[in-house]
Amino acid sequence: MREPTTHPEWQPRVVAFLCNWCSYTGADLAGISRLPWSPAVHIVRVMCSGRLDPTFVVRAFRMGADGVIVSGCHPGDCHYQKGNYKALRRVHLLKRLLADFGVEPERLRLVWVSASEGGAWAKIANEMEATVRRLGPLRLEPDPRRDEACIAYETAPEAEIPPGPPFSKGGAEVSSSAERGVS
Repeated sequence: MREPTTHPEWQPRVVAFLCNWCSYTGADLAGISRLPWSPAVHIVRVMCSGRLDPTFVVRAFRMGADGVIVSGCHPGDCHYQKGNYKALRRVHLLKRLLADFGVEPERLRLVWVSASEGGAWAKIANEMEATVRRLGPLRLEPDPRRDEACIAYETAPEAEIPPGPPFSKGGAEVSSSAERGVS
């Protein structure tokens, strides 16, 4: 386990992935209302919490985040019907996976914030910053297996798009990627 930090110069870094339709607007309302919330929280807007690729969360931790918030619409209010339920399942699995790598489950938090809940967003951001401060800096222990797998994933060439049905371009069928202008 990690010991809480005793370095006064250390500042926690929290990355927050916010749904465009509700949570981001709620955070915006907190700012417009001049509600104080932690400057340690850095926002990344995503269209839907259900479209958040789990590798974004892993990458945030690998790039130095001490905590991550995933925030979406309240269940039943998703603009994409079931995106927040997908986010719920993914975050639950991510917490279990990250625990295997030595990341405390408290460092990843899933919350629901609507567009009218600026006060709730400010409270969540401040609570997460306090939690991360209590846990101290995230120092991932070197793990050759994990690092090798991450490097292989990040350096793998993009998969080629398999040929699909031909596309129509001005009445002429275009079927190859070169003819479609895709390189």
